Amino acid sequence: MNILFLTMVPRMDHVEVHGIYTDLMRKFRDEGHEVYIVYPRERRFRLSTEVVVANHVRSLGVKTLNVTKTNVVEKGVGQVFLEYQFKKALKKYFGTVRFDVILYSTPPITLTRVIKYAKQCNPSAMSYLLLKDIFPQNAVDLGMLTTRGLKGVVYKFFRRKEKELYRVSDFIGCMSPANVKYVREHNPAINPGIVEIAPNSFEVLSTREKIDWLGIRKKYNLPIEKPVFIYGGNMGKPQGIPFLIECLKAVKDREDCHFVVVGNGTEYLKLETWVNGANSKAISLFHHLEREDYDALARACDVGLIFLDYRFSIPNYPSRLLSYLMERKPIVAVTDPNCDMGAIAEENGYGFWCLSNSVDAFVDAVDKMLVSDIKRMGENGYEFYLNNYTVEHTYQAIMKHLPR
Repeated sequence: MNILFLTMVPRMDHVEVHGIYTDLMRKFRDEGHEVYIVYPRERRFRLSTEVVVANHVRSLGVKTLNVTKTNVVEKGVGQVFLEYQFKKALKKYFGTVRFDVILYSTPPITLTRVIKYAKQCNPSAMSYLLLKDIFPQNAVDLGMLTTRGLKGVVYKFFRRKEKELYRVSDFIGCMSPANVKYVREHNPAINPGIVEIAPNSFEVLSTREKIDWLGIRKKYNLPIEKPVFIYGGNMGKPQGIPFLIECLKAVKDREDCHFVVVGNGTEYLKLETWVNGANSKAISLFHHLEREDYDALARACDVGLIFLDYRFSIPNYPSRLLSYLMERKPIVAVTDPNCDMGAIAEENGYGFWCLSNSVDAFVDAVDKMLVSDIKRMGENGYEFYLNNYTVEHTYQAIMKHLPR
């Protein structure tokens, strides 16, 4: 079959690297399908539109505005233009191809015309939305948009785009049961039967090199004899960094554990300013690390931390969870009440959950982890990953709708 994947992820011209979407594309390729990818070549990279064929995958990089790692205005305008730029490039470079499966993920929600064009070329093609982001409601939750006034006009425009995307989708794959429930309840025009679970997933690694655990801890000046909690990833508004700072204030004098924070983002400076002033021996902060260095550091830690802003009314499901589970790290999930990630972790014995509006609850979750069998909980998490979050699960969720 001919598989088309539309994505806003930059630099998708080589799928051999490890990642949620690259792993899935390799799976389709390795199952004998012809894979075509359309992705943005943002203007910051200074590259023209081009097709790259590598490892039997055809990747069409389309010159666009910056749609990631830029200001809100350019990101919004860039996502609107993306629809026209992708459609034009698809016609020019892949116009003779009849696609059997059309896959696309959110963000963005502005690809309806591209999907319709691909389906016009083959009316029997299946369109499948991998729903990773419920926009624009998430922006309303964080106060970036409103439902009234001038920002309300922007909200209504994108809400209309969201509904159009749902209508053109034959199936909508969500990351968790709470996601499925939310989409069904807030979009009554959608046939609830097309909304299902197609989770974030990774390929199961057959081999894994051992790390120099002691050497890594010494390299980053981390304690040898204490459990180390790590928060790694983006530091933006969705992560609720002000509350993360409040939690760190509560543990900054602890002597029975250590906390590592690694990442970058719009809220990083707030965190850095506080850490520099706190002068805590229990907290280590590192700016953005190279992927290989971060992975090694995370593997040398004991427990993964996940933070989400309490204001969310939508049930997010951060992909960072998979990285922790793959490395046999239990988690402490600090989230809003609508997110079901923490509840799932507690039900399956690989983590503890607390709401992201109570510092005392966070401290209590840390205390519970310290008196638990961390290694056993990590093994529980890895088993849950194998049973629910491998690329095989996502592949089968999609392919079950097609004739064998």
